[in-house]
Amino acid sequence: MSTIRVDLAYDGSGFRGYARQENVRTVQGELENALATLLGDTPETAVAGRTDAGVHARGQVVSFAMGAGPDLSRLHRSLNGILGPEIAVSAVTTVDDDFHARYSARWRRYRYLLGTDTAVDPLGRHYTWEVGPDLDLEAMAVVAAAYVGEHDFSSFCRSVEGKSNVRRVEESELRIGEGVSEFWIRANAFCHQMVRSLVGYMYDVGRGFSPVGEVAEVIAARDRSRVATIAPPHGLILWEVGY
Repeated sequence: MSTIRVDLAYDGSGFRGYARQENVRTVQGELENALATLLGDTPETAVAGRTDAGVHARGQVVSFAMGAGPDLSRLHRSLNGILGPEIAVSAVTTVDDDFHARYSARWRRYRYLLGTDTAVDPLGRHYTWEVGPDLDLEAMAVVAAAYVGEHDFSSFCRSVEGKSNVRRVEESELRIGEGVSEFWIRANAFCHQMVRSLVGYMYDVGRGFSPVGEVAEVIAARDRSRVATIAPPHGLILWEVGY
């Protein structure tokens, strides 16, 4: 048996998230169905990060074990033929047997786009949260910087009983641009809805709903009710995964 790594990107608009679910269309479901067609059996796949419904990916990573089958270049071409254009495979490679797409990952990096122009860009509206020009972007940048460090992010996560929400954020920055601002964040891992909640809280500060000086208090509270807004999924992209 060989361990195979698949690097892929996808437009999440037409999927109910990455993880396979009964009776709905998901990225994992489409990928595993394609692999079953090409390999004659459905492999057990692992993924670097399970994206929510409507979230996109540029640098998603999947791994699985494969016995005898088509050569990897042929498998690569065939996967794109079946999955395109919504899912695009950029590489199919053999990796060390102990490689695991989720557990071997050292960090994940996400980008979120905020449209801050007076007019909506019709060509980018499916990938940008159009929030308009009336936000205090400088205050939002202060909030973004405060996320860096190891914290319990329970105020920003949908908690799961018995699981910790402590995460180590290594990069968090709002890059203010002309008409579009980019929020970049990199961490060892993310809990459910964490990035969208972090963006939502920044938005609440930017519109004056929450004071900029309370961000440390909100983090320390570990209280989900302290964050009122969850940013919509379509502005979020899993950008890359580090190993």
